[in-house]
Amino acid sequence: MRVSQLLTPDLKTILAEEPHLLSEALSEVHPEDIAKVLTDELPLAQAAQVLRSLPLQLAAEVLERLPEELRVNMLELWKPETSARLITEMAPDDRVDLVHELPTSLRESILTQLRKTEPAVAEEVRMLGSYGADTAGGIMTTEYLALGPGMSCEKAISEVRRMARERKPELINALYVVDSGRLVGVLSLRDLILGEPGAPISIYMTENVVSVRPDTDQEEVARTIASYDLTAVPVVDDEGQMLGAVTVDDVVDVFVEEANEDMQKQGGMEALDMPYLETRLLSLVKKRAGWLSALFIGEMLTASAMGHYQDEIARAVVLALFVPLIISSGGNSGSQAATLVIRAMALGEVRLQDYMRIMRREFIAGLALGTILALIGATRILIWQAAFHTYGAHYIAVAATVSVSLLGVVLWGTLSGSMLPFLIRRLGFDPASASAPFVATLVDVSGLVIYFSVAQLIMRGTLL
Repeated sequence: MRVSQLLTPDLKTILAEEPHLLSEALSEVHPEDIAKVLTDELPLAQAAQVLRSLPLQLAAEVLERLPEELRVNMLELWKPETSARLITEMAPDDRVDLVHELPTSLRESILTQLRKTEPAVAEEVRMLGSYGADTAGGIMTTEYLALGPGMSCEKAISEVRRMARERKPELINALYVVDSGRLVGVLSLRDLILGEPGAPISIYMTENVVSVRPDTDQEEVARTIASYDLTAVPVVDDEGQMLGAVTVDDVVDVFVEEANEDMQKQGGMEALDMPYLETRLLSLVKKRAGWLSALFIGEMLTASAMGHYQDEIARAVVLALFVPLIISSGGNSGSQAATLVIRAMALGEVRLQDYMRIMRREFIAGLALGTILALIGATRILIWQAAFHTYGAHYIAVAATVSVSLLGVVLWGTLSGSMLPFLIRRLGFDPASASAPFVATLVDVSGLVIYFSVAQLIMRGTLL
């Protein structure tokens, strides 16, 4: 059972009988558990009452974890002064996300209040908001522990302790050495503690620092942190001035976000901006209708192709029996190839210039897979003919047509599925748009053309 489920009855009792004890009762509860109770168990008014009763720092941590709609509804209940104080305590990147998801009038009133009381915070919101939401600048925090190169180890340790006392222990994961705003090195906590108390930290720092630019895509930032086993990566401008840092918790959010987005796109729809249950039904329909309509129009070409070969089907009805088999095999092989390439692109294993290597590999794979399916198809036809005489006197021609068609369609599907993500990336779009339904639709039409073309060659003079 979740902690939030155990907490709810007691919390409701305190709300009803002794609301002044809310802060004390929740002081030792994890912000995530409080957020779950406010989201799932309490009506808006009571949830807002609980949040208002918490110490500012704890309330800010809870607010960061609430769904977007609930956060907005809560802030709409409060005065701008109250909202501004609470937002000021949030992490800079979460603060910017929240401010930009507010309705225009509420956002402007809160920003106006911030300019009066916390001008530095207001300027930070403006600066971080100027970066793309999916870039390093958009997800970085401007709160990081910066130490001067001439600072002694003893003084640096005191600075680290001060940060810990201010309830910002997450900043201690990475100690950056900054000279006049310019990043010159990074220092591990282990080296700092083991260093001579009076020695400058520049002796122990690492000068070759892995960093990213503010316009670096968030997926590339995530790959950088994963590749170098970092807990955070600094963000610097072209002159080396340190702007902020992206921490590993933000990277986890990026991986989840990108995985969800790619999965939705590969399902043949636009990515949702919010969790499924928080997405309005009309928005859900809109995001699915566009792709579904495009795929439907594409499948109309399949009907046109069938119509083009209706004479052949009329003369050899047996051909129609294998149409689903042929087109599904091509679509399945294409979807497999597209999924493998899209995943490799997402992980940085494959680049645009690798397309020829991928084509060669998939050509061989397509031949092998097509041969396997061709043998299975021919065996099935021969067994059914021997047992039930299903395919008549020309069953060898039928088996040959199906086998050769399967080889051709699977090979074509594999090549199409593997190359389509490269084409889409070259055009500047997300390769995940090469969804399984999109690949299947493309291969369906071409698969029919391959199938009936092979049938005309092999069956001419017999069934055709």
